[in-house]
Amino acid sequence: MPLNILITGGSGLVGTALTALLLDKGYQVSHLGRSRTSKKDVKSYIWNIREGFVENDALESANIVVHLAGAGIADQRWTDSRKEIILQSRVQSTRLLYTKLAKAEGICETVVAASAIGIYGMDTGDSWLDESSAVGEGFLAEVTSQWEKEIERLNELKLRLVTLRTGIVLSENGGALPKMAKPVRMNVGAVLGSGKQYMSWIHIDDLCRMILMAIENQSLSGVYNAVAPNPQTNETFTRTLAQVLNKSIWLPPVPELALKLAMGEMAQVVTGGNRVSSRKIASSGYQFRYPELTTALQDILK
Repeated sequence: MPLNILITGGSGLVGTALTALLLDKGYQVSHLGRSRTSKKDVKSYIWNIREGFVENDALESANIVVHLAGAGIADQRWTDSRKEIILQSRVQSTRLLYTKLAKAEGICETVVAASAIGIYGMDTGDSWLDESSAVGEGFLAEVTSQWEKEIERLNELKLRLVTLRTGIVLSENGGALPKMAKPVRMNVGAVLGSGKQYMSWIHIDDLCRMILMAIENQSLSGVYNAVAPNPQTNETFTRTLAQVLNKSIWLPPVPELALKLAMGEMAQVVTGGNRVSSRKIASSGYQFRYPELTTALQDILK
């Protein structure tokens, strides 16, 4: 019997791509979410995080859990209520997963949990950051710190736990890239803020293959940065994107003040950034398919 992999957040950007990869590799895949998925060959289970409910047999039948659930960081303006949703969708879902796995008489042996490089803070300049770097300041650092504290509790269950701190995921199907590409395609693209802020990115195929490695490689455990080895500044990223799309960047940079007026506190997502190292996951044997930004963008944008 093939291993059964349960994905929380399986209908999201990463979950959808990961599901396709795992099915192609011959795994059984099931999803755990707020509503049922209609995807062929995928069994679907329901949970209600606020009420602490998980449908029967969801965890009991899972050999491996991939925990991706969490509200989108940049989907809506950061009102107080939205910030609470961003926090609790991560903290409460992980806490519920811990509680149910602790009680389940199941066969789960591995949990691969998503985290984020936001834990380092959103304005760390050009210093290289690795998994031992300190927790930063700001809303995203606080969210990710609380999130990882809940993830770490899973170690109490004597499972193999792999935590992947994900950078900016590049995909044609959602996330940051389509939003960045749209104005460039319309010849109104521009560098954001100073342009010096680093963007630590990863092609969605590399992220999914990295999760697959975490599933299959029993020697992996602990925290790893899930980013490509060559982060770029916002200016370099924007100009590379324009080059791949055969466009030019002629407008002046968008001032940081204008971004703050338009986006509020959420502007730090684009005006700040960090230069994050992938050395640990690479030294563990992961070989990037898309280590360079140009080839990653060419593949995605065709």
